[in-house]
Amino acid sequence: MKPHVRMLAEWERTEYLLVALPNSATDWEYILEEAREQYGRLLNAFVKAGQKVLVLCRDRSEVISLTGGENELIIPVEIPYNDTWTRDYGPLTVEKEDRIRVLDFGFNGWGLKFSSDRDNLVNLNLNLKKIFSERSYSNQRDFELEGGSVETDGAGTLLTTTRCLTSPNRNGGKGKGELNEILLQRLGMDHILWLDYGYLAGDDTDSHIDTLARLAPGNTILFVGCRNMDDEHFEELLKMRAQLSMFKNKTGEPYNLVELPMPDPIFDENGDRLPATYANYLVCNDFIFMPTYGQSANDQLACQTIRIAYPDHKVIPVDCTVLIKQHGSLHCATMQIPYGVISF
Repeated sequence: MKPHVRMLAEWERTEYLLVALPNSATDWEYILEEAREQYGRLLNAFVKAGQKVLVLCRDRSEVISLTGGENELIIPVEIPYNDTWTRDYGPLTVEKEDRIRVLDFGFNGWGLKFSSDRDNLVNLNLNLKKIFSERSYSNQRDFELEGGSVETDGAGTLLTTTRCLTSPNRNGGKGKGELNEILLQRLGMDHILWLDYGYLAGDDTDSHIDTLARLAPGNTILFVGCRNMDDEHFEELLKMRAQLSMFKNKTGEPYNLVELPMPDPIFDENGDRLPATYANYLVCNDFIFMPTYGQSANDQLACQTIRIAYPDHKVIPVDCTVLIKQHGSLHCATMQIPYGVISF
């Protein structure tokens, strides 16, 4: 009989966040000072909430310089990496045989789009540095899986997108049937919701679920809506909403759907639209860190909407107008790590 496996929900207790600091060897090099200020805002928000953070860096002096000195909540870890999107190459955590395990899945730059040779070794190197507690690390690197591509309620339900997980450049284009079996064996998922619609212009991830729809406690799904019929996303997100309304939980009940606003269009210097989304929030203990984009009405509405699903959490807005310039946001830049995993 195979051991029981349960992937933890994001709203379960977190001990550390994993963040990687921009440096001149990352894609942030062209706006490095802006990027460092952006990550300073993130770290400041986490520390004010009393949250411990493991900060990957090239040199620990970079972290000390950014934070203005030593801080017991911020732990620098010198390690090589290609870029700063720890959500997608950081470890996924499960309970297995009464232990918390960190699963190290393969990462190939979102389907071979970007360099990822060092990102793909981050978890292995963290284990070699004995950052992870003894016997918690599990090598799963024969299967490509990004943290931003999967959402769970912690009770065996997985929400994901067909466009991402069946991508031919990730796992050879495996079909849903074969992927269902893999996700059951490795993450304990016995109820998988495949979302066939939804995308954001400028997205490099092939429709990561954490940009579109998020599971929440109380049988709830928060999702990105689009009310502007002239917006290029209108039809696709309408189809996504219709499919979400048809989804049922493990006991056959429909989900409570809560619609998040879509930010007004944000464009890069070449006039290309960036994938700004309020679905890219982070749930961390008693707090929710929510990205904002300098749009007061939309930012405020998103904050109020998230409170509907998380009435007992404090929502902390964090300006992410620089993060979005590299086609990611707050959730993409972080990975939560539960108690019982880090060795110190």
